[in-house]
Amino acid sequence: MLEVFESTESQVRSYCRKYPVEFDRAKNAEIWSVDGARYVDFLAVAGSMNYGHNNPEIKKAVLDYLSEDRIINALDMYTAAKEDFLATFKNEILAPRGLDYKVMCCGPTGTNAVEAALKLARKNKKRNGVIAFGGAFHGMSLGSLAMTTDRTSREGAVVPLENVSFVPYDGTLDSLAYLKWVLTDDHSGVDKPAAIVLETVQAEGGINVASPEWLKEVRRICDENDILMIVDDIQVGNGRVGWFFSFERAGIVPDMVTLSKSISGFGMPMALLLIKPELDIFRPAEHNGTFRGNQLSFVGGAAGIRYFKARKLDEECRRKGAIMEKFIKEEILPMDKRLTMRGLGMLWGIDFSAVDGTLALKAVHEGFDRGIIMEVAGRGDSVLKLMPPLTIEDEVLMEGLNIVKEAVKAVLK
Repeated sequence: MLEVFESTESQVRSYCRKYPVEFDRAKNAEIWSVDGARYVDFLAVAGSMNYGHNNPEIKKAVLDYLSEDRIINALDMYTAAKEDFLATFKNEILAPRGLDYKVMCCGPTGTNAVEAALKLARKNKKRNGVIAFGGAFHGMSLGSLAMTTDRTSREGAVVPLENVSFVPYDGTLDSLAYLKWVLTDDHSGVDKPAAIVLETVQAEGGINVASPEWLKEVRRICDENDILMIVDDIQVGNGRVGWFFSFERAGIVPDMVTLSKSISGFGMPMALLLIKPELDIFRPAEHNGTFRGNQLSFVGGAAGIRYFKARKLDEECRRKGAIMEKFIKEEILPMDKRLTMRGLGMLWGIDFSAVDGTLALKAVHEGFDRGIIMEVAGRGDSVLKLMPPLTIEDEVLMEGLNIVKEAVKAVLK
């Protein structure tokens, strides 16, 4: 069954090595293999399926559009689908939050939005360097990879990864004191950067949650030093941690925001860069891409925003996130007092590093054998990462959490 993948596909494939079956169907938070085996989805395709697989309302909008011979790809030309998306995004997401951003439609993946942000920050400030944080993941193209810290990803570049200085993230050493020293000490050896780039919750870095106070102080430091603040909301935006934008909980306004993954509503390729108007100085076509005009993504994205608002998914995420937190705290952590947990909204991690970091990946395999799809994250892949669709039914959520419990119990035995 899997022979063609082994014989034809590149060695670079990764997720299929954790989940070695052939998948075929999916509905909300459930996935079935070609053999009919059912799995609870606690991965949500790395956060690109926040609104669930084959969400019926979003799917209807996409199918209706397809059935009418509407334009599918249009570079950055004006289209009815793009107009509807931009108007919906502006009126339903930006305006109610008092946010004034220009929207740049980038190439189809998150790393392209990050590259655009880097270019634009450097172009505005006429400085080469940026500051990123230990534990960061921003993408796999060279600019975003230069700000990504895990050694395996960086080794894949095979060329120098330059123009980035790293400082500790919130919770590591005295992060803010170090950042201030880097920027103010004339012997720190770090030139003044164009931007500070951060995730408000580091997902791939091990579910590290920055406090609102830390985020506010970074915003203040950026303002005091004429440095742009760029928030990478690719994985933890679109409602994942309980707010449409993850930075809302801190009451800050970044200078730029990158969005991708669930912004298309239906798991289709889409990436955006949000830009404060005064920073929008790209010349026409100075950063472009053939697939920045994927009309199905605009259709799904507009439908996804309407679904998010109508279903109050931000409130639902916080409610279900509290269920996840309570279960992990009461049912899983007591199995071994060295286990710890971190998370926010519907993104949680169980940290095995104080027990045996290799157990997290073993728990993924144990869980898969029991019918759940999970992932690992963090230093040494020692954190078991739980990230179900925001739309998961309560009973399926509890089913999944109980499977997680059984998997953890099996690896701790």
